[in-house]
Amino acid sequence: MIDLRRLHVLRAVSHYGTVTGAAKALHMSPSAASQQIRQLAKELNVTLLEPQGRNVRLTAAALLLLSHADVIEARWNRAEAELHATGTEVGGQIRLCGFGTAIATLLAPTAELLQVRHPAIEVSLREAQATECFDLLFAGDADLAIVEATLDSPALDDIRFDQQPLFDDPFDVVVSADHPLAEQDTVTLADTARERWILGLPGSTSRQHVLAACSNAGFSPSVAHEASEWSVVATLVAYRLGIAIIPRLAELPPHLTLRRIPIAGPHQPFRHFLTVTRRGSREHPAVAAVAAGIEEITEARG
Repeated sequence: MIDLRRLHVLRAVSHYGTVTGAAKALHMSPSAASQQIRQLAKELNVTLLEPQGRNVRLTAAALLLLSHADVIEARWNRAEAELHATGTEVGGQIRLCGFGTAIATLLAPTAELLQVRHPAIEVSLREAQATECFDLLFAGDADLAIVEATLDSPALDDIRFDQQPLFDDPFDVVVSADHPLAEQDTVTLADTARERWILGLPGSTSRQHVLAACSNAGFSPSVAHEASEWSVVATLVAYRLGIAIIPRLAELPPHLTLRRIPIAGPHQPFRHFLTVTRRGSREHPAVAAVAAGIEEITEARG
């Protein structure tokens, strides 16, 4: 009989990439994690890890075992959800995570809604970027996340996670109120080709969106300034230091005199948002109640 706790350690090594990373996430020492995997390998009479420089890599036997382990984990989550569905009252602790704007506009209103409809549900919120959200879900430290789909996100068919589309958030061109483009109802990105731009920091998802959209429109933006926070970007725009494209969901400082202009044409960039749970756990009554609340808040925002 395989010890499922040891199997979980192997899953963690695969997810975090190293024994040290897995041990840290599981709140155990690296030596203890290694011992768990050695014991699992001994039980199965196979080699699970091989040296690769200073690190290790999973063997073919380990990868085969993991394909079954992820299915087992998903089935266990589903069984647990079905057991909770037999109760009469929806309750328990639910841990939600997401990026800052998602918490402010979606998760916080959802938590307030649940206080009225399901007072037995205890909601906790945690701000985290997409990569950390997936780590929190995998480790069992979060139950549902709102994430932006990125190139680094797990594939949609990754057996470990249930990823469902939530909505697409379009970007608008943002200019100072007296900018020549401010009089237009819509703009194309081609209209902005000769402008000075304020971009996100190198490596940021927001910068990738801008560069990809401008490239598709046939130009490379002239970068005047760089900033990470939308409020800072908006402030630089208000001081006529450049233009920017900013997601419609992002709330800008109300004291700034700015003009948001929808982007017309085929090159309008979007952020794609998902709700993510561990595979098999979405049917848990409390998780389902949260997901329904998020959908309702999203629809109310239009």
